[in-house]
Amino acid sequence: MPLALALSPHLDDAAFSCGGTLAAFASEGWEVAVATLFTASVEAPTGFALACQTDKGLPPDADYMAIRRAEDAEACRRLRAEPVWLPFREAPHRGYGSAAALFGPLRSDDAAHLDLAQALEPLLVERRPDLLLAPQAIGGHVDHVQTVRALHLLRPSGPVLWWQDFPYLAKRQTHPARPFEGAMSALPEEARPIEAERKRHACAAYATQLGFQFGGPGGLARALDEAGRREFFRRAGAGLAAAAA
Repeated sequence: MPLALALSPHLDDAAFSCGGTLAAFASEGWEVAVATLFTASVEAPTGFALACQTDKGLPPDADYMAIRRAEDAEACRRLRAEPVWLPFREAPHRGYGSAAALFGPLRSDDAAHLDLAQALEPLLVERRPDLLLAPQAIGGHVDHVQTVRALHLLRPSGPVLWWQDFPYLAKRQTHPARPFEGAMSALPEEARPIEAERKRHACAAYATQLGFQFGGPGGLARALDEAGRREFFRRAGAGLAAAAA
């Protein structure tokens, strides 16, 4: 059984961006796994990091990431995917002190891409995925950028589908940041039909994020409707027929 492995920066990115494709792979008989990179719980957060949970209605003493991991487990169950959680801290716990900073330049002391590459290398050796899916880092979120940088260090030999980062394309940004546009634009674009209802059901599992990202479940539904019934990628490496052979 071929394996499709999605490398998701946060606990929702893969479902939001390519959940319909992952669900379709599962229906076609693929094994599907979602490895989320920045999932570490942090005891007693302060400042902007604390605000990132309290502004979603959670109390200061809540284990925000444990709640999010539970949401991800349910979302993956709905996609028929295996969740895998790597123990790295999100950007607000690495010195990025504001919402603007999350989409600004990388800090000079942020070596997350090196740590990610060191952790991902044995995972890829162990799991031997037939296909990787990963973000293009559209929008420029520093955690997405570091994910791409880590994969560039590893230079995977197999096929990669680089997804369009959702919801950054859905937030009416006329020109969202595309830090890797040069490399991505050189790759062929691929549009894939999706299992839209299964994707919708999986995305709805991320209850803590729906108000912040979309204004609530209704906003999520509208954003997914506007995105349509295909997901778009840049493809590197061999085609999917070769991957599944």
